[in-house]
Amino acid sequence: MVDKTRTWFRQWFLNSKTVIVLLITLLCLLIVWTFTKVAWLFKPVGQFFSVIALPVIFAGILYYLLNPIIDWLERRHHVSRTLSTIVAFILIVLLLVWGIVSVVPFFQEQTLSLLKNWPTYWETLNREVTHLLHDPNLGVLKKQWDQANGDLFKTTSEKLSPFLTTTFSHLGNVFGVVGNIVVGLVTMPFILFYLLRDGHNLPNYLVHFLPTKFRKSTLKVLREVNTQVSQYIRGQITVAFFVALLFIAGYLLIGLKYAVVLGVLAGILNLIPYLGSFLAMIPSIVVAAVISPVMLIKVLLVFAVEQTLEGRVISPLILGSSLHIHPVTIIVVLLTSGKIFGLAGVILGIPGYAVLKVLIGHLFEWYRDVSGLYHEPPEEKPAKK
Repeated sequence: MVDKTRTWFRQWFLNSKTVIVLLITLLCLLIVWTFTKVAWLFKPVGQFFSVIALPVIFAGILYYLLNPIIDWLERRHHVSRTLSTIVAFILIVLLLVWGIVSVVPFFQEQTLSLLKNWPTYWETLNREVTHLLHDPNLGVLKKQWDQANGDLFKTTSEKLSPFLTTTFSHLGNVFGVVGNIVVGLVTMPFILFYLLRDGHNLPNYLVHFLPTKFRKSTLKVLREVNTQVSQYIRGQITVAFFVALLFIAGYLLIGLKYAVVLGVLAGILNLIPYLGSFLAMIPSIVVAAVISPVMLIKVLLVFAVEQTLEGRVISPLILGSSLHIHPVTIIVVLLTSGKIFGLAGVILGIPGYAVLKVLIGHLFEWYRDVSGLYHEPPEEKPAKK
């Protein structure tokens, strides 16, 4: 006699793929919850990664910039990777020496001058705008300006006061951060050297520890992740470089003060997609507005020309659509990662999202093939008469 209860249990519970997926999800959440209760066990691991994170990230960025040159020398001129890496390091050292001797003093002078005069510029702009809004017809705008200006200084004071209060009490932490930076700068060249020399063998080395069954698929995922990250890093840095050149040339052409500093700042902030160039325009607009209304118009024209060239020429040629990420998705990722991880999240949010997109895409493909829930039945051909 067949046990109907057992048959029902097997059919609706044990043989249900949806129930199995939910149970696996529940087990994963329980594992995560358990780890949160014993987080102190992983504190040394977190400290270890906090020390090596800085040199590894910078070495990784430089690796993606220099690796195409190493590959080209090895492929076209049959130069060994070790020799190519040594030549690349010598060129980097020469560029650093040239920059320290020639560029850094000039850049330092402009930066210190801008920082010294910035309160005066802001005060002058505030006074001029307040004077302009004294017109009775602009009373509403004056009220909004005063409120916004007051909120700005209030927010700045609220954030600055605790920082100044706790700076000296946490002086040991400051020395710890400085120590981590020094360690990172010392170890980063060694990490970069071995990445350039042996980095192309790293995926094969990692999958060697996996069962043979998973090696091919894992290697495919690692290569796709590497492609996504390398395209993003190379593309963003190249675009930022040309953006800095465009702003510097434009500001020098119109005679704006601190042209080099403001142009370099625009290039660095351009690493933040969609928002960086607009953020970089704030100090340029303040400086130009204090000089004269004509200079302000010239700065806005430079910004319009730069945005046109970047959007229609530079970015399409360099970046293209390699990441296949919708602009709305990029903005959402930037806001979310910035809120959670701060500045690091804003800079690393997009490549992190690209990596997760590749991983989740492959997991979904695996689940689709295993579950059999997404197989469409073959279309029936009409019977021949």
